[in-house]
Order: sequence, then C-alpha cells, then structure tokens
Amino acid sequence: MAQLTPRPLPYTSLPGLSARLLTEHYKLYLGYVNKTNEIWSLLRTVNRQTANATYSPYRELKLEETYALNGVKLHELYFGNLGGTDGPPSGEVSFFLQRDFGSTEAWARDFRALGLSARGWGILALDLDDRTLHNFLLDAHNVGGIQRTAPLLVLDVYEHAYFIDYGTNRSGYLDAFFANIDWEEVNRRLRPYLARSAPVPTLNTDFFA
Repeated sequence: MAQLTPRPLPYTSLPGLSARLLTEHYKLYLGYVNKTNEIWSLLRTVNRQTANATYSPYRELKLEETYALNGVKLHELYFGNLGGTDGPPSGEVSFFLQRDFGSTEAWARDFRALGLSARGWGILALDLDDRTLHNFLLDAHNVGGIQRTAPLLVLDVYEHAYFIDYGTNRSGYLDAFFANIDWEEVNRRLRPYLARSAPVPTLNTDFFA
C-alpha cells in the first residue's frame, strides 16, 4: 500500500485569513496525512481472521481510514479552491449555478446557509446521476458524503478553520471564504465531466459527458 505525500500550502496568507490561521490549519492537514499513512502501515499486518462488526482491530482501522483519508482529501480540495480574487462565479460553473439554483446569488445564499449549518464541511458537487449541481452538508469527514458525486468547491467550517481570526464569528469567516474562492480551480474540477462535443450551453442536461 503506497504512502501519501503531503501537498504544500500554495500561499502564506490570504485576505481575511491570516498566516497564523493558515499555518495552524495546514498542520492539522499534515496530521491527517501522517495518520492515514500509519493506518495503512498497520493494515499490512492486522489480523483479518478475527474481523467482525462488533469490535476488531481490522474494523477499527478500516473505520478510521475513512475519517483520516477524507480529512486529507477534503483539506486538499479546500486549500486548492482558495487563492482567487474577490469576484462572482465565472466560467462554466456560473452557467450551471444559474441553471440549477436559479441564479448565482441564490446559490451563494444557499451555500452560506450551508456554511452556517454544517458542523464540518459544505460541498458544492456535481451529481453524476442527475447531472446537476447540489450543495451538500457533511457533519464530519466521513458523515454525510454522497456517492457518485464530484466535489467542485469545498468549505471547511470546523472551528479550527476560522477560530484564530474570527472567534465565534463564523459569518465573518464565510465572508473571507467567498472573497477568496478560486473560480478557475472550480472550473478545472468541473471540465472533465463536460461533453467535448457539447455546443453552446442550453437549459438541458445534455451538456455533461
């Protein structure tokens, strides 16, 4: 089983998000990388003969693998979709936000409500079955994930993501998050799912591959 290599933090500070906040947040991400690697190492030799659904070392390792590995992946997506300039949604995703939420403003209102309601994460995702965009709420790394969806924009609302700068003012943190969204990165995540032969976007579901 391969070992994970942490990705570097692509910036030292952002408008409204201090260097100290981002550095401490990144340390937590490194912890998830290290813990995932530790779990994978233990899985090489764990006793599978005693595996059961009540309690067994194998069950516990596989359960915590979902928490640690999702902690890695979600943080990489979160750090990766920050660093943009303050501006509204642009590019391909803007069309789909308008189509699926009525307007980009309506999407933003819903995503902000998601950010105020979630205990862990808010995710704008493409559902690969109904081919529309959805805002999904995760209360923990491994609680609330929807299968067959592609995450496009990830928001971390655990207290560690904002408490150093904002205390209990989560709304102020959400203002900073929205001001730093890298919409080009969101579009890069969306484009692999778009049909290469699609014409100018129309209000139908045939635009996806």
